Amino acid sequence: MEQLTFTFDNGTGHDVFVYRWRSEDLKSPPAGVLQIAHGMAETAKRYERLARCLTACGYIVYANDHRGHGRTAGSPKELGWPGSNGFTGMAEDMLALGEIIKREQPALPLFLMGHSMGSFLTQKVMYMAPESYSGFILSGTNGPRSLLTLGKSLARMQSRLQGASHRSLLLNAMTFGGFNRKFLPVRTPFDWLSRDQQEVDRYLQDPECGFLCSAGFFYDFFGLLQEIHQPQNMQKIPKHKPVYIFGGELDPVGLNGEGVRRLAELYEQLGLQDIEVRLYPEGRHEMLNEINRDEVTNHLRDWLERHLPE
Repeated sequence: MEQLTFTFDNGTGHDVFVYRWRSEDLKSPPAGVLQIAHGMAETAKRYERLARCLTACGYIVYANDHRGHGRTAGSPKELGWPGSNGFTGMAEDMLALGEIIKREQPALPLFLMGHSMGSFLTQKVMYMAPESYSGFILSGTNGPRSLLTLGKSLARMQSRLQGASHRSLLLNAMTFGGFNRKFLPVRTPFDWLSRDQQEVDRYLQDPECGFLCSAGFFYDFFGLLQEIHQPQNMQKIPKHKPVYIFGGELDPVGLNGEGVRRLAELYEQLGLQDIEVRLYPEGRHEMLNEINRDEVTNHLRDWLERHLPE
């Protein structure tokens, strides 16, 4: 597999850092392109293993580090601070990368996959610029949540008192504090990510993962979660676009499957014609890093193949 990295200017002073993975066997024409939007407090680099599997099957994979993450952040001290209006900016960066991909691969279908935070950004893109993609994949996602107004008020207050770039222990605890509850006794604060202890340890040992996000980050994030499930936005999603949703039955982000099922029901009520949902028993948050990740990857690859143009 060939890995290439490049950057593009989004006008913020921090270039967006991008990975591109493709097969080194240029004799076979590629089948399609997958663009990945990574989750909160991680980096696009973590999707190299998935890219290796998909490039072996003829796909080209692109993934960028979001604002306030990875090499796009610019320095360790800026991890977790995406700048003002950061989540709209993250979605705009995703669309800008999509345009770059279409210029580089004009004849290939382009799919967008988002994990966790990236899945909520993908839900925004689904009504913001849906015709840019041939289909959407949501991993570790959820539907409408309660208490977002309270969270947003607390984040606004802390931003005013301590600054929007202040790393917030309070908001981090409020958001993630209960995620390990089903997995007692726990070995680490991130046992909820995966049953694979080596994968959890890799996450803990990565200096670009697991960092505290800022009060301003949480304010924008809670606002995004409110925005994406407003009826006037969801109604803009084209009915013909295919959507694949997958996650773990024990993923606290998806409310142990309940939130995922609710999201799928909302899409069905909107009249979306091609929705596929897969929830894995005993699976936690990062199904692509779970003990049955090969099965999960095969199901993802199968979905992509079934949605390539004939």
